[in-house]
Amino acid sequence: MTKPLQIFMEYKINKENLHEYEQAMVTVLDTLTEFEATNIQWFISEEQPFLFVEMFQLPTTSHYHALKKLRQSHEHPIFGSIIPYIQGGTDKIHCWAFQRKE
Repeated sequence: MTKPLQIFMEYKINKENLHEYEQAMVTVLDTLTEFEATNIQWFISEEQPFLFVEMFQLPTTSHYHALKKLRQSHEHPIFGSIIPYIQGGTDKIHCWAFQRKE
């Protein structure tokens, strides 16, 4: 059985869009479960204003690549909704997948 991947997504929100972003994230986080994401967590940096990190687990590398592509797409009606609030747009949505070491 393969171990789930730990996913980290990081981006900075435009200060003037903070309220709209936070409202949209309720739906974004709910939608992640449709892609089999588990252990979903959402953080804001204490040291860098308006820097957010999402952490969650996905079952396979295929899930990761598919979801990463959707999260960086304006076409997806839910995930694309937060792109206008991100400083630098899709180019500044940083996403990494990690495999747990034993």
